[in-house]
Amino acid sequence: MSRLSKTTALASFGAAALLALSANAAPLMQKNISVAHAWMVIDAVNAECGAPDRQSMTIAVVDRAGEPVVMIRADTASPHNWNQVYRKAYTARTFRRPSMVWRDDSAPGTERLGQRQLANVLPLAGGAPIYAGEDVVGAVGISGAMGGQPADDACARAAAASIAGELE
Repeated sequence: MSRLSKTTALASFGAAALLALSANAAPLMQKNISVAHAWMVIDAVNAECGAPDRQSMTIAVVDRAGEPVVMIRADTASPHNWNQVYRKAYTARTFRRPSMVWRDDSAPGTERLGQRQLANVLPLAGGAPIYAGEDVVGAVGISGAMGGQPADDACARAAAASIAGELE
């Protein structure tokens, strides 16, 4: 068999193999948070944190891809909070854990310190992943709760937990 014939035969075999694989391919189905569920998270933050804590809070909910679904800002919120809540939510979504846990896991002196160089991550408390069963479908980020980062963290975790039953 000539070299050209061998190449042609190999290419034909490869094309046939690809066609066989694509014939068995199915659409990729992934769970994601809806806008309606994102608003439920916002409502849960308001319910969990109580009236005094809401006065200057900013809240973001991101989807499974880390893209914003809903973001709201109180009239008295600080200007930096808008970007900060997105990054807290993005961090929680990216690492599938509360941003405060990731903050501690990536502290100076740890193997994960380099992760802090990734775009949009923020080593501050106030972000929590939102689960549908075992799948992370989004995350919530909060800033401005009375009590600083510990209060932001508590509000975010409570809001994420409160909607988990709705998403399974």
